[in-house]
Amino acid sequence: MRYYVGVDGGGTSCRARICDPDGRLLGEAKTGSANIMLGSAVAMGSIQDAIATAAAQAGLTDADFSAMSVGLALAGAEQKEAWYDFMAQPHPYGAITLNTDAYGACLGAWKGEEGAILIAGTGSCGILLKDSAQQVVGGREFPISDHGGGAVMGLRLIQQVLLSVDDIVPQTPLAQQVLAHFNQDVDAIVSWSKTARPCDYGQFSPAIFAHAAEGDTLGIEMLRQTAADVEMLLTALFTRGAGQVCLMGSIGERIVPWLAPPFAARLAEPQGDAMDGALAMAKGSHNLYPL
Repeated sequence: MRYYVGVDGGGTSCRARICDPDGRLLGEAKTGSANIMLGSAVAMGSIQDAIATAAAQAGLTDADFSAMSVGLALAGAEQKEAWYDFMAQPHPYGAITLNTDAYGACLGAWKGEEGAILIAGTGSCGILLKDSAQQVVGGREFPISDHGGGAVMGLRLIQQVLLSVDDIVPQTPLAQQVLAHFNQDVDAIVSWSKTARPCDYGQFSPAIFAHAAEGDTLGIEMLRQTAADVEMLLTALFTRGAGQVCLMGSIGERIVPWLAPPFAARLAEPQGDAMDGALAMAKGSHNLYPL
């Protein structure tokens, strides 16, 4: 292979990075969702768009795709049926290997060594690589799992906003901002919820953090619940033998001040990111399931 490609795909975005065999960066791009649980074809489309854009930056053409080994660290890959559906799709690359976004993040965080991470972004998942095996906690997709992630946080927020409309709970500035987003139309919220994706719920997480910093009681309650979810998943990883855990992702990085001191004390700084892990996957066989 003349090129190694790392792809980190989640519920909100998909990033692709192309390097040469010496590790020199050739191109990098970002596109839409690559959560394979939302559809293998949609995920593959985002991946191919990201790789093509990164390839164009590198001055590569379609003819170079067959010389690429692609490591895919994708949300939803833990679901066996979805994994096999995705891997059955045609693609132009020389080789692909597929594992979860959490697996890629863990490889990157610990520079290819064993360790544990909890990734909390739009969704969430904890993973411990120990004794040549991986143990996973959570990560079974929104809305039944993904505690501590932005989508669950947004879902809880919408529930509280609707309760405030019915005068069951106080209507705070945060709730008022959400209502303004929907033009004060509760029916619009209900209609939106019928097709809303995890990233649609997760879009409200920045507002939650911002209002909580200003003392908004609803925002504070949302972050306390999220912190409790994160602590629950951290406890599960510690129980399975993790000494320290790298807390990663857009929510994970911002929730640290809300964690109890004993949990914060056992967090480690990641040595790399999911893109580093995905590139490491491209250089070996890291498939989650056998082909």
